[in-house]
Amino acid sequence: MNICVTITKLRVENLSIPIGIDAEAPRFSWIMEAEERGQKQTAYHILVATEPDKLAGDKADVWNSGKVVSGETVAITYKGETLQPSTCYYWTVAAWDKNGQLIQSGETAHFETGLMSKDGITGWDGAKWIAMNGKIPKSPGSPMFRKETKLKGKIKRARLYISALGVFVAYLNGQKLGIVKDEGCRIFEHLPPGWTNYDQNVNYMTYDVTSYLNSDVAVLAAVIGNGWWNGRISKAPPSEKKTLYYNDEKNDLVLFCKLLITYEDGSDHTIVTDTNSGWKATDIGPVRADDIYDGETYDATMEIEGWTEATFDDAQWQEVKEHDYRATFPHATVTAYHGVTAQIIDALDQVPQSITIYRDIANHEASANGRGEIKVDSSRSVSDLKLVKQCRITISAGDTVIYDLGQNMVGIPRITVEGQGGTQLRIRYAEMLNDASKGADGPKGSIYTANLRNAIATDYYTLKGASKVETYQPAFTYHGFRYVEITVSAGEVVTIHGVTGKVTRSALPETGRIETSHQDVNQLFYNIMWSHRGNYLWIPSDCPQRNERVGWSGDTQLFANSALYNMDAAPFLENWMDMFVQCQETYGNGGFTSTAPSGRYANFRGFIGNGGWADAGIVVPWTVWQMTGDTFIIEKNYAAMKRYMDWIYDHSGDTYRGTGSLGDWLNFQGTDRQLMSDAYYAYDARLMVSMAEATGRMSDVLKYETLYEKIKQAFIANFIHIDADGKLTVLSSGGYKTLEYDENPNQVGVENIKMEDNSQASLLWCLKLGFYENDDQKQQMIDLLGENIQNNEAYKAAHSGSSRVNYAEHTLSIGFLGVNVIAPVLSDAGQSELAYKLLVQDAMPSWLYSVKNGATTVWERWNSYSVEDGFGDVRMNSFNHYAYGAIAEWMYKYMAGIANDPTQPGFKHIILQPHIDVNKQIIWVRGSYDSVRGTIRSEWEVNGKTFSYAVTIPANTTATLYLPSDHWLNVTEGGNPIQEIDGIKFVAYKDSKAIYELDAGSYTFKSVIAD
Repeated sequence: MNICVTITKLRVENLSIPIGIDAEAPRFSWIMEAEERGQKQTAYHILVATEPDKLAGDKADVWNSGKVVSGETVAITYKGETLQPSTCYYWTVAAWDKNGQLIQSGETAHFETGLMSKDGITGWDGAKWIAMNGKIPKSPGSPMFRKETKLKGKIKRARLYISALGVFVAYLNGQKLGIVKDEGCRIFEHLPPGWTNYDQNVNYMTYDVTSYLNSDVAVLAAVIGNGWWNGRISKAPPSEKKTLYYNDEKNDLVLFCKLLITYEDGSDHTIVTDTNSGWKATDIGPVRADDIYDGETYDATMEIEGWTEATFDDAQWQEVKEHDYRATFPHATVTAYHGVTAQIIDALDQVPQSITIYRDIANHEASANGRGEIKVDSSRSVSDLKLVKQCRITISAGDTVIYDLGQNMVGIPRITVEGQGGTQLRIRYAEMLNDASKGADGPKGSIYTANLRNAIATDYYTLKGASKVETYQPAFTYHGFRYVEITVSAGEVVTIHGVTGKVTRSALPETGRIETSHQDVNQLFYNIMWSHRGNYLWIPSDCPQRNERVGWSGDTQLFANSALYNMDAAPFLENWMDMFVQCQETYGNGGFTSTAPSGRYANFRGFIGNGGWADAGIVVPWTVWQMTGDTFIIEKNYAAMKRYMDWIYDHSGDTYRGTGSLGDWLNFQGTDRQLMSDAYYAYDARLMVSMAEATGRMSDVLKYETLYEKIKQAFIANFIHIDADGKLTVLSSGGYKTLEYDENPNQVGVENIKMEDNSQASLLWCLKLGFYENDDQKQQMIDLLGENIQNNEAYKAAHSGSSRVNYAEHTLSIGFLGVNVIAPVLSDAGQSELAYKLLVQDAMPSWLYSVKNGATTVWERWNSYSVEDGFGDVRMNSFNHYAYGAIAEWMYKYMAGIANDPTQPGFKHIILQPHIDVNKQIIWVRGSYDSVRGTIRSEWEVNGKTFSYAVTIPANTTATLYLPSDHWLNVTEGGNPIQEIDGIKFVAYKDSKAIYELDAGSYTFKSVIAD
């Protein structure tokens, strides 16, 4: 028996031991791990059964795949008996290795189906959508529901299927509902069941609640908040299409659930929401108001003791009524949530780094902006970290205390306080403190809230006062913040015992790590991860603090590859694609929209099929497939993708042009918006070619190859000018032929930026898409791009009218649609030296500019803030916005050198091509990525002219290595000449790199770098 080979990480639908899945043919995956080089799978055998002891031989009563000769370990589609609802299935897999040795999985996994229906009726046993009877729309108070039921015997297991129109906090027998882990602890979610297009679909959640039922009664209880269903976040501006489910904040808040109890004798007992079995409701509870944007108002004096427990007297509570959801949206589906939910992540708790108290404002006249500065009470303020952690702060009316958590984060605070009943605290949030600049909105040292726009982002807590210390943690809102400001808005004195920042995020496993010798670059990666965490909360949002927080499709597509390196984000993006396709049908009339879900900004500024945004409908499925090797997302969305491509052609016809775009959003060098739209149209066609080929749609391969070529030729005719001397110009200031909306010579967006020829963004996309006719034109584009980036004095003198004259050498001028393209294009063009110079630049605009100015997350603007100039344009100034963090894609693929082979998606074959910094500002890099086939490790260091490289290639994969070297023979592995090593095949020596094919395994190389 080969003890060095194991089968691990068994997953169903990309999840480990999932509960409540409703896929009729779920996908199975696993990982082979081995110490031996070159180890691989040659065949597999899957067994699925209703009991663990049936997972042997011919006993499997659900599916026995038989021996399948295949090396595949990802997304194996179930082909067994029809799966039944609410049923636990056990499964295991065995595999044969390269030597024909049978390897049994060391684990027996299981998965559990949900209700396996979509109509909200089948399997729900008569459950109705219930609302509080007599509740006046928009009246104070979140509705609270409860029902007590006598149980009938000893319980074997219990499952709660629950949803809401709104968001819920649920209880069972007095205990707050959470995800019960094997070790007995509970993880609590935030704002379930998340955001969907409620007019088309609502998710329900499934919980194992067996451990909650330890008495002879079951008391189901829940509080419902407005969430996205009834909050301002779903209200579309007048210029946009109205969100179909939104009703001007007058929607009833609604509960929908089924508790399924199975007794030891095998009988079932079902408790559902209905109107005739004793459900009662009230809104005379502690949550008086709540909104995603505006915060929560909680009055602890109105808490109702014992209302979630048995024997509570609810005689004075209201009856419930059936809500008209089914009648209003008869075709809406109710489906099991697929993926990892948004949760409160205790391991990421943020604690104060300093506490500042002030009462007065001073120095108005002396301050540069006339706003003065806070007068700090130094006797009570604390900056010593040891003291901060244990410090109790007493404040009274007129005092303001600011807690600096040190990290810009997304979530809610947990505040422990002591004081008299009826005393009210006002709690406000900010990402930054005011300085003395013109853009500040208050005295220096106070919290800066102007960038929140009209999001109030304020919680109010009224103390109960009955106990010595009480704790408040908002349940029905979330905030983006680093600073927590607390004041006494009513009452006298309060002692604050502690403030903790509770991070909330979709709890996707983090799969990527990057570390370098450059501490500012490390901080940049750290910032990218924090922005990613905060803006993946049920949907991929743009920002967590202001009155936006919506699922912008442009941000989503350009960050998707980085996201899939950082985290196991495939199920998350699959969910979002469902909503995106729904929005295509409801708000786009065939074109994909600018956001999803809801109609808010769906066709932003009138752009249906907004180039760079709408194209997420093509880019996201392609990216997920490339990173996972799973074509499911292509198959599921292919009709919608094809509909979008046909929609563009229907609008632009044989001009082969895109339908319009916001352009390279928030750029520093204007690029014609039609150019960007045309480029994305071509990009879509190219991606459709590969997806059609991968799924066997060969007629579409020819169709989209032809389309791409026609778009390319139209683009060249419209935007590429070659003069009599052969000199090339990309006419990114407008081209030969512009559409009506391009007649204004200025960029239409937040800024009016003059559009320029040979802009960074235009050259990047021409090179990325091959928009040239020969190698000379390509080289001219590379040279023009290099000159633009270098931006030396000679360049500035020759381009005195360019925006580039205002900025330093080796700076960026691209916006959103260039940020994930620039560094990869440079490296592919042999210009990694320039890519590194951009990466380590800290003058504005650059990635490290924000780091230099104290950022702990990625900013929306290159110049969101500077110590010298203060705050950037408040109209678009989020300090937590992941889009510019898309440089992480290059950091993984090119800097660390961990890239997928596009011809073998899902890292079945790996491209290892570490790009070194020839200027040695970065001398070592350590990167790793937990791919769907195992962990890939890539680490390099330059010491003088010696290049050291350590790599781990997972079992059942292979790799091509491009190793920097002055000669292929001057390479050693493990201290031995490389030609003596098994598992390594020399391919070629090219461009100062020795190219080898590697079998799976761990290797340590050394080489001499060429001059």
